[in-house]
Order: sequence, then C-alpha cells, then structure tokens
Amino acid sequence: MASWSEFESVAPELAARVRAIFAARKHHTLATVRRDGSPRVSGIEVEFRADGQLVLGMMAGSKKADDVMRDGRIAVQGLSEDPPETDQASWPGDARIGGIAALLTPRLEDHPPGPRFGIEIHEVVHTHLNDAADTLVIDSWHTGRGLQTQGRR
Repeated sequence: MASWSEFESVAPELAARVRAIFAARKHHTLATVRRDGSPRVSGIEVEFRADGQLVLGMMAGSKKADDVMRDGRIAVQGLSEDPPETDQASWPGDARIGGIAALLTPRLEDHPPGPRFGIEIHEVVHTHLNDAADTLVIDSWHTGRGLQTQGRR
C-alpha cells in the first residue's frame, strides 16, 4: 500500500491525470462494505493534502463512516463530464482509487467536525479513450504490480 505522495512519486503522469479528474468536481462516489458484506455507495468529497495524504471526511454517525470504521476497504470514483458527440476523444475519462481507509487522529482543527480518514492506496485507475476515440484505454497502478495499460475496442 502507498500514500498518495508515494504513488505520485512512482507514477507522476497517471497521478496528475487522476488528480485533475477529482479536482474538476466537488462530489464523488464512495463504495464501502456494509455489515452484511454487500456494497454501499455514497457521495463523498476528497482532499489531496499538502502533506501527501488523500483524505476523506465524513459526518459522525453516518452509515458510510460506520462502514469504514468496521471495514476500511473503500473505492472512490471520480467521474468527468460526457464529451460532445462530435468530439468523443475530448473525454478526460474517469478515475478510481481503491485502498484502505484509516481514522486520522488527532482531528484537524481547520476542518468540520466528524471523522477524517487517510487512504492507504492499493489501486489507481484512469479509464479514457485513445486519440482516435475507437479504443477504451485503462491505465492502472497496483501495489506490487506497478503501471499497466490495457486497451479494449
């Protein structure tokens, strides 16, 4: 597993593209694991902190916070806007970050109340189209495997 800054140091180009997708919108999608093992999907905001951590903030007592306190496995999806039909290649793509969320202590004074979780990253994925817009390109980084690129028509 890696912090955001550790991932960024080994895959700077992928990190820049993924971060840009997350920066383009305030709200993203979080997947957590419910008590019964089924997935829960919720809205979330993410913070790329200056100290190199990727942080999620949640409201105290929320179902997603309860999920993460019990089982830290998470995935965060950053979606982009759809491209114009006449210029599919301009689609910036979607990004996903998966890993383990751990409660940060002490709580930071300059943030709203509620638990904040740092993410130990095990997977980062950027899905986009090639320049001809005829192939879906999946650029990914995984702990222990490094960078990989796949194309699907």
